[in-house]
Amino acid sequence: MPPFVGRQAELALLRKRLDRVAAAGGGVAVAIRGRRQVGKSRLVQEFCDRAGRPYLYFAATKGASPVEGIADFMAELRDSSLPADPDLVPLTAPPNWPDAFRALASALPRTPSIVVLDELPWLAEQDPVFDGALQTAWDRLLATRPVLLLLLGSDLHMMERLTAYDRPFYGRADSFVLGPLNPAETGAALGLEAADAIDAHLVSGGLPGILRSWPHATPALDFIEAECADPASPLFGVPEATLLAEFPAPDQARRVLEAVGSGDRTHANIAATAGSQSGALPSGILSPLLRRLTEEKRILATDAPLSTKPGRPALYHVADSNLRLYLAATRSAQELSRRGRPEAAYRVVERRWTTWRGRAVEPLIRQALELAAASGDFPWPDTEVVGAWWNRRFSPEIDLIGADRAPVAGTVFFAGSVKWLASPFDNHDLATLVQGAAEIPGFAPDTTKSAIVSLSGTTASVAAGEVGLVWGPGEVVSAWRP
Repeated sequence: MPPFVGRQAELALLRKRLDRVAAAGGGVAVAIRGRRQVGKSRLVQEFCDRAGRPYLYFAATKGASPVEGIADFMAELRDSSLPADPDLVPLTAPPNWPDAFRALASALPRTPSIVVLDELPWLAEQDPVFDGALQTAWDRLLATRPVLLLLLGSDLHMMERLTAYDRPFYGRADSFVLGPLNPAETGAALGLEAADAIDAHLVSGGLPGILRSWPHATPALDFIEAECADPASPLFGVPEATLLAEFPAPDQARRVLEAVGSGDRTHANIAATAGSQSGALPSGILSPLLRRLTEEKRILATDAPLSTKPGRPALYHVADSNLRLYLAATRSAQELSRRGRPEAAYRVVERRWTTWRGRAVEPLIRQALELAAASGDFPWPDTEVVGAWWNRRFSPEIDLIGADRAPVAGTVFFAGSVKWLASPFDNHDLATLVQGAAEIPGFAPDTTKSAIVSLSGTTASVAAGEVGLVWGPGEVVSAWRP
């Protein structure tokens, strides 16, 4: 198994809850949700291995019947390190989940232990009374015992619903979302310097399921070129599996996602691309689909122009950069790879790379600036949010806006530009930024400063000027380091 990299904060959170179990003698439940291949199972297995406590790890099987699921659960319980005597676990599986949970409770040791239920939404799909059975078992059998119950799931909406107000398990579990590895962790895992680490993070989305197949110290384009000879590569397979899991059959939601993935950002453009021969997708259909994809599935993200006045229009982008690359380029490359044309497959990605990377890196840089502002070592420490600004004509578009709040700012602290190209940021780029920034509502010439984030640095004249902040790849990656 590849070495475990990063996730120190997440391991510490789980360790804190296990310590609470040991100190208080009662149970603690944690619901962990995150997209497929983000590393939920690997994180929890690593935690169990490090904890040195008896544990049960049960992973549900999609499509299994309740009878099969309960039988598998009992077999895992018998083979786990939980029961002091495995022979005391019934060989015959009970007929329902309440009886299975009673068997679990009887097998728990008096000392702290861990119980993991992985792919919990699949158990709820199999049996409509599972949620209620779990709640009853927790309240009556498990909550008073020294057990850490970890509930894992990849269906973000169903995992949120597990602890929602109107659901049986409401108020009984802590919950957190496991995101991808950050750029610093990605760089450390692959042995890459800052600029290459950012590229690798954009290509992989920070997903361990892709990084495990990435040769050490290999730049992103070299990795992509090698993978184009393998149509079954995780580079293609991971995002393809995500799409199949979220959209098992092509439908309007899938067409909307593909429209955004191909570069359509506004409501009108998405409607036109996702429509049919009879015309654009009507707003009454598109708007609910966009809400579902952003709020429920979290597969899209939306941005609004940030300034001291409300702005329009909102822009959409694919939230996961790996899925964004797949929709924009590697899906086409995969088709060519399947036809035995790896060179042509790579040329598709190479041709679209610079434009795609320049857009994909912007949300990452905004997040890095927010992290830096929160750390206090930042020219504008009162910055709470970093966004972007544009008008209805999209002329100008300002890549970076630092402000005290969103969606409508009270104060704009800085306006900035991202240049993620092989050439340095020069006086022409600076003049374009200054001219465009003057149109931002809330821009104050005497107090609103300029910020520059550039892959290739700046020219000497720009560096010598009055610019509030100049960042390169090293500063971007450092924002995620402790």
